[in-house]
Amino acid sequence: MKKISGVSLRSASVIVSLLASLIISLIVSFAGGVISPTISNAQNTACSHHFAEQKAPIITKPALQTKTLGVCFEAFAVLHSGVSRTPLWSAEYLTRVSLRAAREVQREDNFHAEASLPQEDQAQLSDYAHSGFDRGHMSPAADMPTVQAQIESFSLANIVPQNRQNNQLLWAAIESATRHIVQQRGELYVITGPLFEGEQINRINNRVFIPTHIFKAVYDPQAKEAAAWLAPNVEGNAYQVMSVAELEKRLHINLFPAIPDSVKSRTMELPEPRIRSKR
Repeated sequence: MKKISGVSLRSASVIVSLLASLIISLIVSFAGGVISPTISNAQNTACSHHFAEQKAPIITKPALQTKTLGVCFEAFAVLHSGVSRTPLWSAEYLTRVSLRAAREVQREDNFHAEASLPQEDQAQLSDYAHSGFDRGHMSPAADMPTVQAQIESFSLANIVPQNRQNNQLLWAAIESATRHIVQQRGELYVITGPLFEGEQINRINNRVFIPTHIFKAVYDPQAKEAAAWLAPNVEGNAYQVMSVAELEKRLHINLFPAIPDSVKSRTMELPEPRIRSKR
């Protein structure tokens, strides 16, 4: 058999095949597959533009690190927990331009399990069926600037069990208020997710954890200001506005690692959510 520079043609063919497989796997990963995660940091160069100063949130409580995987999508990134079968956070970078594009995308519901996650860690559509809870987006479908991004937002890796009235009234108003800030200021880094507090966490279908609260933290990189909304995951319009530093203590997650503590300890003024009548 002929050799090329000491390597047989058969060996060369095998090497080429392996390199091709590696390239394909990298393309799939960067196009929306599972990030190569560290235990507490879903940082990845393909996903870094979703994070302030390109620094992903960092878990500060070891118990939360169990079975976590980062997933990078076109317009947002999540850190998914195989324990709760929900995201622990969902991060996005919003601008006037991206929201202008999002207004042109017609909503089409397409909820689906996240196939890039280990099957035993995935939430399934059957978990939510007849549960009485909405499938609540963390990064909202209305923020998505392309059809593909909107499809990805319906992944159950971006979803938590949310009280129906809370999702459709109060939380919809908080999402709208966030977009209003972007229109005023030009850009925001936004991180949304669940909070699980207490000794006993309820589940739907005995599999997917039900958050006790839901949060949305925002950071204005131009004004160097930040704050967060936190709402109980129950019927009603109750919510708190708080500093990011206070929220991080309750979450045990450093949401914006690159932001100075002096910024996170001050509470940026947030607009009051305009709650519409019941749908």
